[in-house]
Amino acid sequence: MPALSLHWFRDDLRLADNPALSAAVAHGPTLFLYILDEGGSRRPLGGASRWWLSRSLAALDFALKAKGCELVLMRGDPGAILPRVVETARIDLVTWSRRYDAESVALDSRLKADLVAAGTKVESFNAALLNEPWQVTTKTGEPMKVFTPYWRAARAAGEPAAPKPAPKHMQSLKLPPAITAMTVSHADLALDPVKPDWAGGLREAWTPGEAAAAERLGEFLSGPLDGYGEGRDRPDRAATSRLSPHLRFGEIGPRQIWHATRSAIESGEASAGSSDAEKFLSEIGWREFSYHLLFYNPDLATRNYNPRFDAFPWRRDDAATRAWQRGLTGYPIVDAGLRELWTTGWMHNRVRMIAASFLIKHLLIDWRHGEDWFWDTLVDADPANNAASWQWVAGSGADAAPYYRIFNPVTQGLKFDPKGLYVRRWIPEIAGLDDTLIHEPWKADADQLHRAGIVLGQTYPRPIVDLDFGRRRALDALAKTRDETRSD
Repeated sequence: MPALSLHWFRDDLRLADNPALSAAVAHGPTLFLYILDEGGSRRPLGGASRWWLSRSLAALDFALKAKGCELVLMRGDPGAILPRVVETARIDLVTWSRRYDAESVALDSRLKADLVAAGTKVESFNAALLNEPWQVTTKTGEPMKVFTPYWRAARAAGEPAAPKPAPKHMQSLKLPPAITAMTVSHADLALDPVKPDWAGGLREAWTPGEAAAAERLGEFLSGPLDGYGEGRDRPDRAATSRLSPHLRFGEIGPRQIWHATRSAIESGEASAGSSDAEKFLSEIGWREFSYHLLFYNPDLATRNYNPRFDAFPWRRDDAATRAWQRGLTGYPIVDAGLRELWTTGWMHNRVRMIAASFLIKHLLIDWRHGEDWFWDTLVDADPANNAASWQWVAGSGADAAPYYRIFNPVTQGLKFDPKGLYVRRWIPEIAGLDDTLIHEPWKADADQLHRAGIVLGQTYPRPIVDLDFGRRRALDALAKTRDETRSD
């Protein structure tokens, strides 16, 4: 009997630089398996992520077919499905790429123990990170709590390993009838929205898949990387990589991005300076730090990293929350971001910080409500980045922005979208205002509003909270929390 292997695809939907896949292929004919997890305790994917996953799986299947192989789809509880498939198909080797959330770590440990006990070899690999979470620690072996020393230590560890190309030769395992009976079609996964089909903007904005990720990286390195250090804060420009959803689903890996960036700078293919490249690579570092935090703080998305914030007097205001979600707060830069998110499944990073700060601080609404909304609507909703970033803005996280740092959406808009190009794109109903008023439409007089075709409170909302009032209320809430914490 030939040696048979199974590679379990998860968040590594690519062929290149996928060490787990390469190990399976090198072992012998391989069953290439993806299981839509609907039986475990892991957080279900949001709607936008499900849409992306649907397209990413189709792209992966296409890439496998080009090599004479096929992607096998199943749905259910991987903890029950995988051992059954291994036993039925008489698999000798199972490989997968590691995940770092607590539920996945527990599942992987249990599966590995059960499969090894049954006589099957199991190998897991790192395909998602430059460094495993446990590889970068303090000198005493403790988890890191501040980004700068974390990144300094990670860089001191040396250059990441060079990425490996996709296997040249691959062979699919012939499925036994009992395995074929367990498979489902792509349509059976029901990942795409139907009634209503709200994904038109996503289809227009994105092309998921490994090939598209590589193309996007190349376009970024030959263009927007030059000036990235300053341009990354400008939502009115196409100045960011937009690689985050491709990274989220493993269509591209950080080692590939790292070495492609280095190579482009050294060869002269990219005109950017070293400072732009270092800034871009430090964003990969923030993603690494977020996974470090998640691994050591498995409830990062549901519990304050800093327990002092457990006493914080959050408000419940369903009407204000809905206005924020729909981009109807009356503050153009905030509303533009939320509308960009709803339409495309993505929001510019600077605007994410502004929108999150407004919800948390000016509206005094628990950061977890915002994290939930982003989880459902972002195509790059990542279990580590999303939670760590929301806690960073809230001031409750590791190495967080101080709570008293409250983004003013007007001054932020004037600074980073000075001519209102971003706002005009996403809020066309106020596009007729002058640059001096586009971020403060309530300051326009009756004649200016009339000429722009705006009726405040009807065609565009008045601000739902006064900025000065919201700021004072947030700082008072923080002071109250400090006093209560000290009294304990």
